[in-house]
Amino acid sequence: MDYLDRRRTGILLHPTSLPGRADHGDLGHSAYRFIEFLTRCGISLWQLLPLGPTHEDNSPYQCLSVHAGDPALISLEWLEDRNWLDINKIRLKANDPAFRQQCLFMAWRNFKQYAEALEMQQFEVFCQQQANWLDDYALYMAIRQKQHNKGWTDWPTALRDREPESLSRLRSQLADKLNQIRFEQYVFFTQWLEIKHYANQHGIGLFGDMPIFVAHDSADVWANRENFLLDETGQPRVVAGVPPDYFSETGQRWGNPHYNWQYMQEHDFDWWHLRMQTQLQLFDVIRVDHFRGFEAYWEIPAEAETAIDGRWVKAPGEALLNSLHDHFGNLPLVAEDLGIITEEVEALRRQFKLPGMKILQFAFDGNADNVYLPHNHETNCVVYTGTHDNDTTLGWYQALNTEQQQIIDDYLGYAAGNTMPWPLNRTTLASVARLAVLPMQDILGLGEGQRMNTPGTTEGNWQWRFQWEQIPEGLEEKLMEMVGIYGRK
Repeated sequence: MDYLDRRRTGILLHPTSLPGRADHGDLGHSAYRFIEFLTRCGISLWQLLPLGPTHEDNSPYQCLSVHAGDPALISLEWLEDRNWLDINKIRLKANDPAFRQQCLFMAWRNFKQYAEALEMQQFEVFCQQQANWLDDYALYMAIRQKQHNKGWTDWPTALRDREPESLSRLRSQLADKLNQIRFEQYVFFTQWLEIKHYANQHGIGLFGDMPIFVAHDSADVWANRENFLLDETGQPRVVAGVPPDYFSETGQRWGNPHYNWQYMQEHDFDWWHLRMQTQLQLFDVIRVDHFRGFEAYWEIPAEAETAIDGRWVKAPGEALLNSLHDHFGNLPLVAEDLGIITEEVEALRRQFKLPGMKILQFAFDGNADNVYLPHNHETNCVVYTGTHDNDTTLGWYQALNTEQQQIIDDYLGYAAGNTMPWPLNRTTLASVARLAVLPMQDILGLGEGQRMNTPGTTEGNWQWRFQWEQIPEGLEEKLMEMVGIYGRK
């Protein structure tokens, strides 16, 4: 089904923000309740952040794998329903960092002992089908745990450099651990695809997010060093980021290694083919985060402390996208084209007919030509009040000075302060953009302190959750009516 074929509405909510009994949301019962909630609102897309296993900072944009799902999202209730887990036998408290690990270990042990023949066969088929990334991921994670979660460049040289005899010996020594890690991925993918099937049955597509770059400390870089610009010890020669912009005066130094585009192109971008194949299994629509990096990327010397001293370097985006289209056909991609966007980036996006993004919180600078203003939108784009990197619309509006608020009020034609964020929610839905997406915080009318992420900071992010009790009476009917008024059914 083509979820970019007509006017639609989406809600932005990461699974960790779902309600539940654990310290963050997961793929359990609340995910199904949320799908049912979207259906009652007339919403047909659920947008999420990347689903990969995170580092200690919990950022879904710096994952340990571009293929794997985060075991922290696994529903323990689902495991209980299959009698693979008896949570009452876990002596640790649910907020203990080792609690989930013990639950997953028990589930693996019981699966080995009690799984029916069909279940075991399904697990083996999954391992075979995903072996081209799963085997390296399992080995990487097992070694990383054995090395006290150190990054792979700090491992003993033989392991860092994937010396065959050392890896062979570890595969034998850690065989059960490797299979447990494979089992966790089997469970994650099974749970996720059940959710996807349920959503699709309800007419709802899943809108995923694919970061353009990869975390240096990841299975992908460790197992595929030739695809990245690294020195002989595995350290990046140059790193990714963006120059100074409206988010940061010194730019953003993300620290991801840059791709060895020449090598990738010589091998017909097969690394990207494999990555896209996984994303297409998981999602109906995929947002390419930092799309402009396909045309040119900001290259920062690895030793630089900020992004100021970087430079733009051309990337073979046209060749890459042609290769992906030749391999997969038309792709359901959305280009995140925020920041410094050149005519060349625009031309690349238009060449492949990819929707771009418009953020209303960026629109009201008093310039009538601002591309984010609704009267300047185009049909082939996705409009948001704000994204996970923005404050909530109410928090943003209340933080503006009187003059800035007046610009917004003048554009809307009335004083919006007492009813924000609904004036901007409505303006988003009224846009000519084919897809309009509202963050969950904005449909709940939440203000200061309820944002998901503050760019350029490393603490206090990715923790926001909502509770069912926050949904006001009549919200579903209100959204359904507005979706209908603006032809987004």
